[in-house]
Amino acid sequence: MSLILTFLGKGGVEHTKIAIAAAKLLASQGKRVLLAGFAEPVLPMLLEQTLNPDPQEIAPNLEVVQFQSSVLLERNWEEVKKLEAQYLRTPIFKDVYGQELVVLPGMDSALSLNAIREYDASGKYDAIIYHGTGDSFTLRMLGMPESLSWYVRRFQQLFVNSDLGKTIAESPLVQTIVNSLFNINWTADNFALPTNQVNNFLDKGKAALGDPRRMAAFLVTTADPLEVANSRYLWGSAQQIGLTVGGVIVVSPTAQVNLSEEFTPLPVSVVLPSPRGEWQPLIDALPNFVEQALQAPKPVEVDVHNGQVRLFLPGFDKKQVKLTQYGPEVTVEAGDHRRNLFLPPALTGRQVSGAKFQNNYLIISF
Repeated sequence: MSLILTFLGKGGVEHTKIAIAAAKLLASQGKRVLLAGFAEPVLPMLLEQTLNPDPQEIAPNLEVVQFQSSVLLERNWEEVKKLEAQYLRTPIFKDVYGQELVVLPGMDSALSLNAIREYDASGKYDAIIYHGTGDSFTLRMLGMPESLSWYVRRFQQLFVNSDLGKTIAESPLVQTIVNSLFNINWTADNFALPTNQVNNFLDKGKAALGDPRRMAAFLVTTADPLEVANSRYLWGSAQQIGLTVGGVIVVSPTAQVNLSEEFTPLPVSVVLPSPRGEWQPLIDALPNFVEQALQAPKPVEVDVHNGQVRLFLPGFDKKQVKLTQYGPEVTVEAGDHRRNLFLPPALTGRQVSGAKFQNNYLIISF
């Protein structure tokens, strides 16, 4: 398993330089590192390398790959066809070819996330540096396992409890018809098999996202008040998807800058803009990513004994946070992000008895 790092906040060349410097730093420490980014020109220009959709070694312990969505779509389409053939007696996708497909909005994120998952599962890398857009789109991408698991969980239960679901599960006639279409015997015992496989897949993603030893983000900003406000918003939004933010990297022309108050309790590192090709000063200024991530506040803390859930939501005030409980789970809205809390068994089904916003924490009592 790899440590997956990404950077949120200020975009542009300095953002890319920090991602490259982080990869170089970890590689110099003997870790096997993969630097992964989108197919844009800045990364290869700064590395002075021609990059392609497959990892290539550019230095000892350091490989780089650029995600090309059309190539990823083509490769994943073959897996979709295999999955369809596993369940359907007469597959309908067999005559559609990946080379024909056009990438639709939103596919980029899903394809990139799956590519990261595959590289992580390969066991070839100790660390993966993901150089994405560094904004809300990156957070939505990393939060996909959490979001999709809610849809699967809720809609599966709704379907099973529906008249149609009960008919398929209980009627011998309908089962005979369904079994003639599918490669498996669609009975009550194995009705949820494909869904359970998806849930297991998503649970692994959620577990990695919530473990700072496996995944963490660092904020990149300047001293500009607008940049600081944007970074604080992304900080809070990252907590909404369960992603640990380990620290702040401030790009400043002078070391005399203090943003500790704006980002308490995160440690703040200051780096000076570096000339192109001069990596060592930037590398030397970077923090200890692993150590800071492990010491950062946890996005969610559950206190079963006192019947409380604490969510760390910096960057928001109580007017920007909304708490609702329409179904069996509790929904928290903060900014443009919504999170459905999957409660432990001891709290599942209990109604919210109170909530307060205190010291950047939303404290929910049951």
